[in-house]
Amino acid sequence: AIQDTLINKPTPPSLAALVPTFNLNDTAAVTAATAAYGAFATSVTGKVQDVVLENENLKLTFSSKGGFIKEALLKKHLKTLVDTSGKITKTNVVLMSNPLNKFEYTLPLADAPAKEIKSTELFFEPIKSGNSVTFVAKTVNGGSFEQKYTLTDDYTLTYEVSTKGLSKSFGNKKELNLLWENFLPQNERGKQFEQNYSTAYFKEKAEKVDYCNCVANDTKDLASKPIEWVSNVNQFFNTSLIAIGAPFNGAKLQTTMVDIINTPSSKQITSQIVVPVADANNGTFAMKMYIGPNEFKRLQATTPGLEEVIPFGSSIFGTINRWLIRPFFDFLSSFMNSKGLVIIMLIFLIKMLLYPLMYKTLFSQAKMAALKPEIDAIKSKAKDDTQKQQVETMKLYQEFGVSPLGGCLPMLLQAPIWYALFRFFPASITFRQEPFLWATDLSSYDVLFNLGFEIPFFGSHVSLFTLLWAVSTIVYTYYSMQNVDMSANPAMKYVQYVMPVMFLAFFNNYASGLTCYMFFSNLINIVQTIVTKKYIFDEKKIREDLLKEKAKPKKKGGFASRLEEAVKQQQAVQEAKKKK
Repeated sequence: AIQDTLINKPTPPSLAALVPTFNLNDTAAVTAATAAYGAFATSVTGKVQDVVLENENLKLTFSSKGGFIKEALLKKHLKTLVDTSGKITKTNVVLMSNPLNKFEYTLPLADAPAKEIKSTELFFEPIKSGNSVTFVAKTVNGGSFEQKYTLTDDYTLTYEVSTKGLSKSFGNKKELNLLWENFLPQNERGKQFEQNYSTAYFKEKAEKVDYCNCVANDTKDLASKPIEWVSNVNQFFNTSLIAIGAPFNGAKLQTTMVDIINTPSSKQITSQIVVPVADANNGTFAMKMYIGPNEFKRLQATTPGLEEVIPFGSSIFGTINRWLIRPFFDFLSSFMNSKGLVIIMLIFLIKMLLYPLMYKTLFSQAKMAALKPEIDAIKSKAKDDTQKQQVETMKLYQEFGVSPLGGCLPMLLQAPIWYALFRFFPASITFRQEPFLWATDLSSYDVLFNLGFEIPFFGSHVSLFTLLWAVSTIVYTYYSMQNVDMSANPAMKYVQYVMPVMFLAFFNNYASGLTCYMFFSNLINIVQTIVTKKYIFDEKKIREDLLKEKAKPKKKGGFASRLEEAVKQQQAVQEAKKKK
């Protein structure tokens, strides 16, 4: 039955266009309407009223027709608007305000030909008390369908639906179908990033948090499964519906990509949720709603798992972000007001922590540089035989106890932290609307100047942090690779310089917090490299140590021997091909 309700049942025609306006005091008219439209006939006409609940964080505007939230204004969060002339203004972030949105229940009409009616077609009577409002849709026989909202002092409100005296109308039905259609608004300058970080999340009982595809249309069919909560997530904000006590009886979630250039939305999310109502005559289902920012601790305190709607990444990368980088960044932020300065301090501390790995990389390069005379001699003897050069060079490295991969492993060990940071900056609301130097918002791209036209994959602007990162990467590459022998694969020498230029298009639209991190990280890398090579390494002593290593008896086997053997085998294959 739930499967049919969620997936196969067609949407009935709207009753709003069919029900005439009539005087509730006209007994004959009420009787006629009841015969056609059941117990809710007295609620299909009325006057639309707006009701407001607010605290220091939220201002919620409700509509009495349907009894739903028509607008949620976040008082402490702003969005930046840029007009065609480049003028910048700021206004409050507003959620749930798209006129195409829907939040409606399908109410059964077992005693009427239409068989069902939408709650958005009913006029509810609002009863406000303090920071609570109850919307009551009355029936002709004294029953009612009610929705009660109570706003707390946070971004959370309790929400209850109640059925009273509705057994005749409901028949044997003990559940309601809720349709929640939400066109997520655009709140960020980086429209494409916001769309790619916006989707529907959900938590099935006793299961891990899951979500719909972020970059393509997707559907999750969760019919008959116990669902604890459903969340419509923007890049930095979310609207969540959370079951209290008993879970929802199933759901079907659908996300649809929209035109972010010609519409004010970033994504369309349609949720069909089965809400259990145990007793049509006196049933209540308790929920709560969260409408606010994606702040880790706040979401964590709201309901288990809700903090995972922040897209910090999965597996080890998400773990690093949630439990290492995030708390460490928050700790540093408690001492500094500028998030940009915190980023620089974070870079410095990470670089100091990882310096032993960088030292090993530089030391490995220094040892290979110290063998330059011997390597040049090998090249001179086998000018036209590249593979022989490789074999002899491998023998040379083994003889002097040098590993050509000694500088690679330390770099690989740093990769998880770098990739975690790659996800951290555009996902963390900590950087939203935070300025630093020329960047006005560290969660979005910085703008050196606007081009006035769109370049595919690049955008219509130029990011200064991205340019500085590319230039500093080329400088760092040039300096660090001066003494590295690339004769075995000369093309790689040029690829290292081309790659930063190619990545300009990607990082030009990325969060300036990350490109700021990457630029200053390069600066510290350059400083560490120069200081290490000029003031810490003693080239003469390195050469002496290598000669001592050469004099020691060598053991057979090891990775270097296997690598040498592989090169020999490859050389033999090549020679066999030449003979053929």
